[in-house]
Amino acid sequence: MKDASPQPIYLSDYTPPEYLVDQVELTFRLAPSATRVISKIRFRPNPEAVSKRFFLHGEGLATISSTIDGAPVTPREVEGGIEVDAPDAPFTWEAEVEIDPKANTALEGLYMSNGMYCTQCEAEGFRKITWYPDRPDVMAPFTVRIEGDEPVMLSNGNPTASGDGWREWTDPWPKPAYLFALVAGDLVAREDSFTTMSGKHVDLRLWVRPGDEGKTAFGMEALKKSMKWDEEVYGREYDLDIFQIVAVSDFNMGAMENKGLNIFNTSAVLCSPETSTDANFERIEAIIAHEYFHNWTGNRITCRDWFQLSLKEGLTVFRDQQFSADMRSPSVCRISDVLSLRGRQFREDNGPLAHQVQPDSFVEINNFYTATIYEKGAEVIRMLKTLVGDDGYRKALDLYFERHDGQACTIDDWLKVFEDATGRDLSQFRRWYKQAGTPRLKVTETWDDGTYQLTFTQTTPPTPGQAVKEPQVIPIAVGLLGPNGDEVRETQVLEMTEGTQTFTFEGLSARPVPSILRGFSAPVIVERETTPDERAFLLAHDTDEFNRWEAGRSLAKEVLTGMITGGDAPQAAYLDALATMLRDDSADPAFRALALQMPGEDDIAQTLFDAGMTPDPDAIHEACETLKQARAEYLQDLLPRLSADMTVSEPFEPNAEQAGKRALGLQLLKLATRLDGGKAAQAQYEAADNMTHSLGALACLLDAGKADAALAEFRERWKNDALVMDKWFMLQVSHAAPAEAAATVERLTKDPAFTMKNPNRFRSVFGAFAGNPAGFHQKDGSGYALLADWLIRLDPINPQITARMSGAFETWKRYDADRQDLIAGELDRILATPGLSRDTAEMVGRIRGAE
Repeated sequence: MKDASPQPIYLSDYTPPEYLVDQVELTFRLAPSATRVISKIRFRPNPEAVSKRFFLHGEGLATISSTIDGAPVTPREVEGGIEVDAPDAPFTWEAEVEIDPKANTALEGLYMSNGMYCTQCEAEGFRKITWYPDRPDVMAPFTVRIEGDEPVMLSNGNPTASGDGWREWTDPWPKPAYLFALVAGDLVAREDSFTTMSGKHVDLRLWVRPGDEGKTAFGMEALKKSMKWDEEVYGREYDLDIFQIVAVSDFNMGAMENKGLNIFNTSAVLCSPETSTDANFERIEAIIAHEYFHNWTGNRITCRDWFQLSLKEGLTVFRDQQFSADMRSPSVCRISDVLSLRGRQFREDNGPLAHQVQPDSFVEINNFYTATIYEKGAEVIRMLKTLVGDDGYRKALDLYFERHDGQACTIDDWLKVFEDATGRDLSQFRRWYKQAGTPRLKVTETWDDGTYQLTFTQTTPPTPGQAVKEPQVIPIAVGLLGPNGDEVRETQVLEMTEGTQTFTFEGLSARPVPSILRGFSAPVIVERETTPDERAFLLAHDTDEFNRWEAGRSLAKEVLTGMITGGDAPQAAYLDALATMLRDDSADPAFRALALQMPGEDDIAQTLFDAGMTPDPDAIHEACETLKQARAEYLQDLLPRLSADMTVSEPFEPNAEQAGKRALGLQLLKLATRLDGGKAAQAQYEAADNMTHSLGALACLLDAGKADAALAEFRERWKNDALVMDKWFMLQVSHAAPAEAAATVERLTKDPAFTMKNPNRFRSVFGAFAGNPAGFHQKDGSGYALLADWLIRLDPINPQITARMSGAFETWKRYDADRQDLIAGELDRILATPGLSRDTAEMVGRIRGAE
């Protein structure tokens, strides 16, 4: 177990590695409880190093032997690894160690997943495999020999030799150890190929366990689309003879971009119409693209150190968002991206876990794989592209790949490329990387005889360790609409650089209605006093679909806030606007489905908290239920015609057109269920020939309290499919009535199919529990105690998942004093647990330390 009280690591303390690596040769002699790893590594002193200490990371390694240039050496054990006296000249280090993959429940390093060997080395898992300078700025080509009786044995790079009981793989491209991968087991492959833009033939293989072959076709097509798109949009060609993906059932992450051998959580690659929803297909397409795009933005060019993590992750998220927008509806994808950003990253920015896109320090790097690094990092790059334009962005990216190929780089390197390519000074823009928190953008306006002015004032609240914030560069995309709904000024990007700044529009014949922050052009919170009539007008007329959706969502929030606080609730204006939007048959069904979705209860809690109120989870839940009923009654005359229009008669295809119709159809089914008690949902469940319809109908039956028979039938039908069973667990918890949520969790954790050792299964129950705010935040604290009990149990098994799940407590300072006391008690109980892991201790300590 890791030390629970380690010292922070600081960006300012970075020093170059003392020794560089020219070549790595590894031999694995596989055995479940006693795998031998033999390493032969050619080192040379780094002329840029400030010292000549030869230090190798290692954790849980039983050393059998170690030599330098063939002479035995005795390493000295130090914190985090070993030290060895080494020559000030090139030399070869050789070592043999023994590790126990079967006992490795943390799923870091080399471990077993249902009898299959696999690895996860990002961020610091390679040190659990052998002695090595496990840092991203040490890059080397790897040759790997795997010995064992497994039918399939894979590693990075190209296959170069094989024999009876062994396989050899060679990766010619220098890479850091976090990109190392090994998989061995009973696997079968879907095989295909791709011809690159220069005519190079690439073999493609998607490896799965026998029986899962039927869930691989979509993933393979998504991979080929990704490869083609990266060539066309970024000019990036694949650089090995083979590209492989392996589906693994026990995996902490969604997927991992190991060079040439991507390892995927089964949930992020396996899919079929019978077992996967449209949302699953869309997620899988995006994740496959994301991991493939890492081949250049993460592998060929990697991070100098982990403080630069967003250099690869923010950039690659932005790239996969661009890809998804090109494959599907750009506006719907943008709305979905922003929903995710606000739901995860804004919450992070507004609480005790707030940190910069480029942090100054960390204790456990696993805890910084956050929405800030990924989603906010992507938004920063989106803003950068907006500021320099499409041509400037492409010119800068071409220079980036040319200048830094094969290097471990920094965010400063990235910004310098843009400065050199476009001539812009980005010194102020750097603040997006160095300041935590979500800026608030207050907007006021004036109108005088044809001249309209918008004045913006930006402020960013204090965050832990950062009390003072400086003005940032904010691109604000604005359009103006006339009183009749026509656009009188097309979208214009206003570049804000000061704390307060005014922009003027002249020559207007009437006072316009502004459409501000079109396309969500910056990750900020807009504060502007508007009327319900104006928001209803924008929902009906705005030509920017993001802001059209935003107007409807803001109107819904105002209705709910009024219902909760006893103030005015413009329900009539909201319901009229909603009906107008639904009648608009020219609008994308996927857009209408999003516009029809209610704001989440956690979103409403944050809205109330931002307004200086203490949110009551029970009152929020009651208001949401009341409004859902009112919507169903108001829109009931529209339901039969619209539901018929959303029928898909063609065979199931996971494309945007069909998925949009199914999405709107399910939103309409939710409304109908409140009127007919679940009759239409039961009919759909019985007739469903795809998981989207089946699961959507089951959710409606749960809401109607009539799901017992369907739940039993669903379980019996899908009991042998782990990913579908995850859905079965998740749905019951997320749709449980608040007073029954904790009991539902208790019941499901006693189900024979529940296991805390599988991250997907644990998240399906406890992630859903945290996402049921009124159930989790019961006044008696039972929800808090239940989650804390399970986190304490899980921590010795899998610290990473425990630490991430502890984030359910991060908003505790929103709530009333009684709830705060109850949560504080549970946080203290977790922190007092003997032997608590470093991962969990840091996360819970940061949450508990919130003022």
